[in-house]
Amino acid sequence: MKQYAVQGLHCGNCAKKLEAQLQQLKNGETIRLNYSTNRIYLPDEINLDVIKRILLADKIQILSEQQELIENKSDHHHVADLTGSNGAIKNIKTVFILNLTFSLAEFIFGVLFNSAAILSDAVHDLGDSLSVGLALVFQKVSVKEANERYSFGHRRFSLLGALITSVILIGGSILVIVNSVPLLINPQPVNSRGMFWLSIVAIAINGYAAWLISKGTSKNEKVLNLHMLEDVLGWVGVLIVSIVLTFSNWFILDPILSILIAGYILSKAIPNLLENASIFLEAVPRGVDIKELERKIKQLSNVHAVSHFHIWSIDGEENALAITVYSDTKDSKEQERIKEEIRYLIKDDNVTHSTIEIVVDEEFFIQ
Repeated sequence: MKQYAVQGLHCGNCAKKLEAQLQQLKNGETIRLNYSTNRIYLPDEINLDVIKRILLADKIQILSEQQELIENKSDHHHVADLTGSNGAIKNIKTVFILNLTFSLAEFIFGVLFNSAAILSDAVHDLGDSLSVGLALVFQKVSVKEANERYSFGHRRFSLLGALITSVILIGGSILVIVNSVPLLINPQPVNSRGMFWLSIVAIAINGYAAWLISKGTSKNEKVLNLHMLEDVLGWVGVLIVSIVLTFSNWFILDPILSILIAGYILSKAIPNLLENASIFLEAVPRGVDIKELERKIKQLSNVHAVSHFHIWSIDGEENALAITVYSDTKDSKEQERIKEEIRYLIKDDNVTHSTIEIVVDEEFFIQ
């Protein structure tokens, strides 16, 4: 029995179906395809070239020992992504409960302490709670595997959650600014001691939530982590203002702080919204140099031109690619080699779905 590393497995169901197909081959009854470890186990008497051709038809590549060594040094392992998605659901659920409970408490104490900053943050946190709840729903949906309707899987639902979250943040911040501006003209007294102790509790709760969600990798979690960090910074500001108001009557600091917090949120949420929108519009993923990638593909042997070259992101983490390659070879093994080399070239760009069409163009060299 021999084992090889594979690249391109997208889901557990895909692995099971392909394993069943391979087991129909002569001497293939003991073939095993392990999705969790990205490895295939083959009996000694099986023809490796036949296995490679079948796998390549499903955009899956068997790595050579050298390629596997390089792959093991990289950080782009799909199994880690899956684990992260499952962990994300638990983390987002915890943050949702913390946020909802604390936002309700903020409304109560904001009224009791007559603090615009606390009430503004209460509105912000309630909006966060709603967006976190949506994010939780979308994150659960995003880990579902591909089906007849969503052939790429459901990973874009996580991105949809991030988009809605950004919109809620922007809307909530604008509402905070509108309500705080009148207080600049007519500042109201606040309970500075109550603000002080509430800010201590808030920093602890939001700090824990920020630490918990910071371990995630999805767009959803990154936007939520921004929420938590903003809350921590905002409450540090409330803490400082409460100390100042204990020894002075500068009540105007309360609405000023409220506006500053909202302005900071806008400065972060708007770029996030634009970035996520670009992913939905299928722009070339950030960090991918499509011209350099095209140059490298053209340098491969028996490749002289490319066309219909598209690369886009599915969810901000996994990318997809489609390309037509012009070659002068009719040899099927050579064409498979070209496809294999292209897939290996694009692996560092986190391309998990690729469609590579080979067009034979002998006249290119005859001219």
